Formats: sequence, structure tokens, C-alpha cells
Amino acid sequence: MITSAHPDVIVIGGGPSGATVSTLIAQKGYKVQLFEREKFPRYHIGESLIPETFWVLERLNMLPKMKKSHFVHKHSVQFVTSKGKLSEPFYFHDNKPHECSQTWQVERAEFDEMMLNNAREHGVDVHEETRVVDILFEGKRAVGVKIMDKNGAEREVRADVVIDAAGQSCIIQDRFNLREWDPVLKKAALWTYWEGAYRDTGRDEGATIVMQTEGKQGWFWYIPLHDNKISVGVVAPYTYLFTERDTKDLEKIYFDEVAKCPGLQPRIANAKQVAPFRAAKEYSYRAKEVAGDGWVLVGDAFGFLDPLYSSGVLLALRSGACAADAVCEGLAKGDTSAAQLGKWGPDFVAGMERMRRLVCEYYDGFSFGRFVKKHPHLKGHLTDLLIGDLFTDKVDDVVAPMDELRAEMNAAKAAGQPVQLGE
Repeated sequence: MITSAHPDVIVIGGGPSGATVSTLIAQKGYKVQLFEREKFPRYHIGESLIPETFWVLERLNMLPKMKKSHFVHKHSVQFVTSKGKLSEPFYFHDNKPHECSQTWQVERAEFDEMMLNNAREHGVDVHEETRVVDILFEGKRAVGVKIMDKNGAEREVRADVVIDAAGQSCIIQDRFNLREWDPVLKKAALWTYWEGAYRDTGRDEGATIVMQTEGKQGWFWYIPLHDNKISVGVVAPYTYLFTERDTKDLEKIYFDEVAKCPGLQPRIANAKQVAPFRAAKEYSYRAKEVAGDGWVLVGDAFGFLDPLYSSGVLLALRSGACAADAVCEGLAKGDTSAAQLGKWGPDFVAGMERMRRLVCEYYDGFSFGRFVKKHPHLKGHLTDLLIGDLFTDKVDDVVAPMDELRAEMNAAKAAGQPVQLGE
């Protein structure tokens, strides 16, 4: 039953960004109502956390829960070339000797439910199986929402601030035509789960592995989860993966790509597939604005980058935390304008752009092995980017050397010399 009390803030969506922003605002004593259309737990992709999530999880009081969980510990990311050669691992703790450098591989259904329950524990008024069917505006200012419960009953709820954390089904993006698709990252993904696949040992046991396919058309993620399961998915240009083929059969497409990935084949040779195939198509986008009068976008409702470096949950948590701080400051001084609610936007977008640059470099032929060999003093900055330390300009020191390496690789290609991606 939905309470009649007028909340200070309404949050649409109970995923990581919604749970984060609602929890942090409730911690400051504000009344928050959160509406989630599904009943948790529910399936979601995006299982690999990166170290910089630590700081937001700490603010949320989630770290004790994570440390008690059965989630697999993740200490590094590793890259495998199209020839099956494993590069030197990027161990997070070697670069930053702090407890934040150990993170987790999570099953999102369980992790997201933990996050939403944590929001409840902090005083958030959570309503699952409640769909937001419209956002109420007075002029250009958001003033509330119209909701429908699981029985089909509708009603309006008003608030000082509306935060859209509804993921890719973002209502505000669609209303104001804010979505801009990435002109370069027109990728798609196809994945499933395996039981009994090969698992590394020691501190490599929980590593995210990125494996290039032959022909350099795509790459596989390999993410070890608990209960002896491995998440294995292929990412490639949408047209290559789904439209330039004589089949629409997901299983055939998947195994055609497995056959082109020598780094993956031995790992799943004796494994059993334990889940259906799932696909996501052309998912890289960003909103033109992060906020307006009385409203804010967080997480995937603002934008999604790419699964390559597992930045999705970090960007969800970081945007939720930044938005929460701006909202609380605005409520305290009676200012819920676009300028106040979106003041965190420029720095956040700058960090997102740093990760996008690294993503695009990889797809364009960036070689980790060559880069570190030529610039060993910059391995730390490169690792900073991989752990998600995106919101500082110190990591921009890698830009000029990246440009230099790209020019060298382009020259090699022009001369007909072989170039290994992700080496």
C-alpha cells in the first residue's frame, strides 16, 4: 500500500543507481519513495565490479554485506590476444595497495536485491511491482509521477525532485528526446552461462578475462561467478554479429564465434551450458542533459558506455552518489533547478569520456603489451583507468603516448605488418 505522505524525492527504478541515490538521500533525513516495476530478485547482466565501486559501497554501508557474501573475489583483469596469448595481468593491488583493490564478481539478481534491501534499511520507502506510467510536469519542472500498482490501480505522487533511474527505459530521455546514440560504439553482445568451465587459481581465480577473436572482429568476456558458474559472452559490431549472416540462430552465432577464439575454446571444452542465450543490441548512448528543473538522470537512464572494462555498475553507483549530493544540497537551500541538480554532470561526463577513449582505443587496435613495454612508467595510470579511477585529470598523461602508439600501429598496418589487438 502506497503511503499518502508527500515525499521529498521520488526515485524511479530500484537497480544499483536507484538504490544508491535513494539510500544516500535518505541518510540525510529526507523522505524518499522508490518505485520499481519488477519484483526482486530479477535477472540482469553486468556482473563484474571494478575497484572504484568500493568508495560508494562504503558510503552505502554495503561493504560488510559484500565481505560476508559468497561472491567471487576479483583481483585483476587479463587480456588474451586473438592467437590465444595471455598478456601480463593488471593486478589492482600492485598499483594501489589498499583494500579497495579487491572487488567482486556478482550475480546481479542477488547483488541488486542486496542493494535495494539496504535502501529499505536506510529508510527508503520501496514499492516493487509498481510502474511509473508518467512523470508530472508544471511547465518544464517535474513535480511528481503517476504510478500503477500490480492490480492496475493508478494514482499520483508528488515530490520536490524526481530522479529517473529506470535504466534504458528512461522516461525522461524519451519525453525530451535526449538520447544520443554513440556514433562509434555500435556494438552488440550475445552471452550464456557455463558450469564446470576452467577456473584459474590463487589471485587469478576471480579475474575478468578479455579474449580477442580471430580476425579481430570481436572479443569474449569470461567472468567467474560463485556456484561453479562462468559468464561468457561475445561483443562485436552489431552488423557483424546479427545482420551480416545467413542465420538468426543465437546458438549458431555464438559457437561460430567460439570457434574463432582460441583463448576460450579449452576453457569451456568440458563445461556444461546452464542458461539460455541472451542478446543485447546497440546499447551505447548518452543523454544530452543530466538534469532539468526538478529532475535528474542517473545510471543507465543517463547513459551506457560499453561492457569492455566493466564500468557499468561503477558509473551507476558514481552517478547515483553525485546526484544524491547535489539533490541534498539543493533541498537544503531550496534550489531544485537544473543548474543545482546537474552540477555534477560535467565532471562525470569527463570521467565517462576517459573510459570511452580507452574503449575506443582497444577497438581501434590498442595494444596493452606494446604500450606498457614502451611506457612502463605509465602502467600505473593505465591500471588506474582499468580500476575506474576516471574522475581525475592525472590519468590524462596516457593520452599523448596513446596517440603516438596509434600512429605507429597505423604505419605498421599500412606497411602490411601484422598487428595484434589487446596484446
